[in-house]
Amino acid sequence: MIIRSLHRLGVKTIFSLSGNQIMPLYDACLDAGIRIIHVRHEAAAVFMADAWAQITGELGVAMLTAAPGITNGLAPLYSASQAESPVLLISGDSSVAEDGSGAFQELDQVSITSPLTKLSLRPLSAAELYPALDRAVAQALAPRRGPVHLALPFDLLTAETGLAELPETAAHPAAAQLDADCLETLAALLDSARQPLVLAGPTGARPHMRQARTAVEEALGLPVIPMESPRGLKDPSLGALAELIPQADLIVLAGKRLDFTLGFGGTNSLGKNARFAVIDPDPGMLERASRLLGERLVLALQADAYAALSAMRAAQPRPERRSWRARVDEALRSRVVKGQSAPAAGALDPRALCETVQAFLESAPDPVLVCDGGEFGQWAQAFCQAPVRIINGMSGAIGAGVCYAIAAKIARPDATVVVLMGDGTAGFHLMELDTAARENAAIIAVIGNDLRWNAEHLIQVRAYGAERLIGCELSPAARYHEVASALGGAGFAAQDTEGLGRALAQAAGSALPSCINVALAGEAAPVFSASQQSATGH
Repeated sequence: MIIRSLHRLGVKTIFSLSGNQIMPLYDACLDAGIRIIHVRHEAAAVFMADAWAQITGELGVAMLTAAPGITNGLAPLYSASQAESPVLLISGDSSVAEDGSGAFQELDQVSITSPLTKLSLRPLSAAELYPALDRAVAQALAPRRGPVHLALPFDLLTAETGLAELPETAAHPAAAQLDADCLETLAALLDSARQPLVLAGPTGARPHMRQARTAVEEALGLPVIPMESPRGLKDPSLGALAELIPQADLIVLAGKRLDFTLGFGGTNSLGKNARFAVIDPDPGMLERASRLLGERLVLALQADAYAALSAMRAAQPRPERRSWRARVDEALRSRVVKGQSAPAAGALDPRALCETVQAFLESAPDPVLVCDGGEFGQWAQAFCQAPVRIINGMSGAIGAGVCYAIAAKIARPDATVVVLMGDGTAGFHLMELDTAARENAAIIAVIGNDLRWNAEHLIQVRAYGAERLIGCELSPAARYHEVASALGGAGFAAQDTEGLGRALAQAAGSALPSCINVALAGEAAPVFSASQQSATGH
């Protein structure tokens, strides 16, 4: 019933690592025609489900076994929550009949996952199974989207339901009617504002939201700026926007949580003069905005941000707005790096590396870009772009890049999927190149190898001095590209732009999962300043 119900919902792919308690579900997938992508670590399955949801806009499904299986998947569950990804995590569990008896891998899973999800449930009878699944999926896909968890006891998975047909899908409450007065107030605020900004949450960056975002931008005559990086206004993808923010007279938070990425609403980050309108489906976020912004908050509207903005009448065009819009666009494009240092000899400058990859992406069919975290990840986010992009996201987690890329390639088999990551982040899930080889997911992984955990290296130098470096160095003898070859893929090494360009072409031509190990100068993440001459068209 569980697997057939998922199939009815359109689920064709599940990311999983096998285990005792989920074998009934595996067996059911054979009859339902659902593909299981079998990974090498449980965390990878949840990361892949997250990426699937981001790429497709659909429900991403991960399936893990009990106790150590589900706990191995907790970190990516947090990442999915912060990325606002609709992920259904199914876990096997010890039998209800053995509760409290010291059963094998007995664990109160719901108590552990509840802080990381929109909803966590453990049905206690076969009759509760379908209602729990239906409720969880509906919650995952409701605004604000996010992960949910179902712990399924083994004795329920092997029970007979007594049902000849699948239960009817429950009727879920319709979306609340938008407050017409609030929409009029919002329109009036935008009409009167000379220098407004609209900041959106991570959902706005997803491919399936592109049409809705474009329609809103055309109606408002303003860009809708999604924020999905833990660096907030210092996200290199946003160029020099941080310098312009304090000049805004109205800031609309359209599904963007007010949090550390916006300096908690403080005047140092957002300026002293702006008024704020907050549109959010979560009343808790509206309460937070009221508490942090005080009298600067002039409108709080509980609604899905894109539904509200789409329903609002078009803002009246203001001639002076054109100049402001041009300044915003220029700030977003700015790639003038403050205080750039000369790269070390024998290693490729991170900007040159990224520009070489960008040239490859521009010539590749249906490019998809994945950027992992860390210092090199920030260079990648600044100087590489593609119509579809996944980054490490608001959680700040690192190491998921290979997993994201594999899921993206499975979701879009004809796409050219390139993931950029550092040598530190590569250590988390490089073994998933075996999964890529088994599943014919020919991704191209580019490792910027600066022989260290560069973010921590820079923190230690800055805070404690170069003589007190500890725990940051990585081995110069490590040959990451040979791991790819050993696992059935293709491996290449490069030390300059010419070699990198050649390796990218060879990787694409190999039709195998590929890893390119690039000698990299360890530079700090870029910080940009506004300029009338942009260094790139990004």
